[in-house]
Amino acid sequence: MRDGRRRSRGLVAPPIAFTITKILLVAAAGVVVVAICNINRGIVGSTVEGVPWVVPIVLVFVIAWSFLLARTKFGRYVYAIGGNTEAARRAGVNVPLIRLACFALAGFTAAAGMIIYASRAGSMTTNVDGGQLVLYAVASAVIGGTSLFGGRGQMVHALLGGIVIATICNGMGLLSLNADIQYMVTAAVLLAAVIVDALARRSSTTA
Repeated sequence: MRDGRRRSRGLVAPPIAFTITKILLVAAAGVVVVAICNINRGIVGSTVEGVPWVVPIVLVFVIAWSFLLARTKFGRYVYAIGGNTEAARRAGVNVPLIRLACFALAGFTAAAGMIIYASRAGSMTTNVDGGQLVLYAVASAVIGGTSLFGGRGQMVHALLGGIVIATICNGMGLLSLNADIQYMVTAAVLLAAVIVDALARRSSTTA
């Protein structure tokens, strides 16, 4: 739809063949995911199959927050404050109010995540390792391309980063690696992403 709008307005847009290829690739990826989820994943004597409820729930959050950031004035203000807080304030943006709204939305999203976590575990405790979860959340966003210095990032990229982190953690768990090694590997991945982000930002500033 975006490419079609650009073509109708005479703006630069990818070739129609490229757009169709992207649609087919996304459709194929969806079919593969659903096909994998429909395989019985239960142990002997039980049946676990089908797409988990968490998948559409996460997609709703990704679509909603992506629309909020990319298509609304609030989203532009968020990027402006992340890029240069003082410049945004001088431009008339209510920085404290936007920041408060961002923290509220972040808290709402975190609460939804913990409800999903509780539904998976079947219970909840006050001894949840928040430090580890925070590390995974930050690592997912940074690996997905979100800048720790602000002003850059997309929801779908953070989701892809989360998939990478989950794959690494799950793989190390299957290899029966100790918890300390898992923490160090995750931290190393996060450190590498931060270094790349810092170098890219420095190059952009220099240019």
